[in-house]
Amino acid sequence: MSDRLVRLYPAAYRAAHGREIVDVHRELTADLPLTARLRADADLAAHAVRVRLGMDSASSAGRFFALAAPFALAAASVDCGLRLTRWYAGLVLSPAPVRIQLSAMEGAWTLYVLLSLLVCVGTVIALTGRWARGVGVAVCGLLGTAVHGALAAPVPGEGAAAPVAAALLTVAVVLSCPPDRRDDRRLSVAAGAMAALAWFPVAAVNAGAYTGAFGVTTDYGAWPVLVLAFTGAALALRARSPGLRELGAMAVASPPLVAHAYTDAWADLRPVLGVLLLLPLAAALTASFQAVRRRR
Repeated sequence: MSDRLVRLYPAAYRAAHGREIVDVHRELTADLPLTARLRADADLAAHAVRVRLGMDSASSAGRFFALAAPFALAAASVDCGLRLTRWYAGLVLSPAPVRIQLSAMEGAWTLYVLLSLLVCVGTVIALTGRWARGVGVAVCGLLGTAVHGALAAPVPGEGAAAPVAAALLTVAVVLSCPPDRRDDRRLSVAAGAMAALAWFPVAAVNAGAYTGAFGVTTDYGAWPVLVLAFTGAALALRARSPGLRELGAMAVASPPLVAHAYTDAWADLRPVLGVLLLLPLAAALTASFQAVRRRR
């Protein structure tokens, strides 16, 4: 089995390391039960595919997706969290008893609520140190919401394709993170802080607590994307880099927030295009600031 799996590696990599990989894999799996051996084989095959695609931990693409993955999860949880809190606020503020409202919920909407909850819970698990388990839960929720969005009757004025595409893109980004780069506590903390700061003011506005978020409008999904852009700029400033890599990672992580803005704007592209300008604007400002700082 090891010999066949090694063939998944590129020819040059296989010629340089193939024999060593086979010997180590056989030694490690010799006394394992069948399920553990199959898991080890799957890990070897996944590593071979990553090397072939240039997304292993030693490659620039692998490091890029390792940076983007926690923020992609956080962005997905913000999207799902905002929809859940908006639904919950409506439930509580309605004059009808909560029990009657829950009993009258349609099955499709109940399923969507549960799937969105999976995304939020999985993100919390992943960002608090149990990445593999949390990603498994969140990916199940994201794939479920994608299937739900593809099969559900479209809501007039809302683009059904945008949330589906955003969920699938997020799954691809998260699964592209190399396994040995999943435990960056600094990035997990930053992603968790970004999610909290992006979610709380908008959730408070939706609940009627107040009408502005630090002077920035929460209409059309501008606030969460602004927080994401600010996070990328902060990471760049901390690393003393021009910011292209960090803001690029934030752009890759942003599809759930962009899709949220698109549906909130009733499929009107004009405000969404304005939201999309926040990331390149933040990249340009960060690069300019770093250039000025280097000259001093």
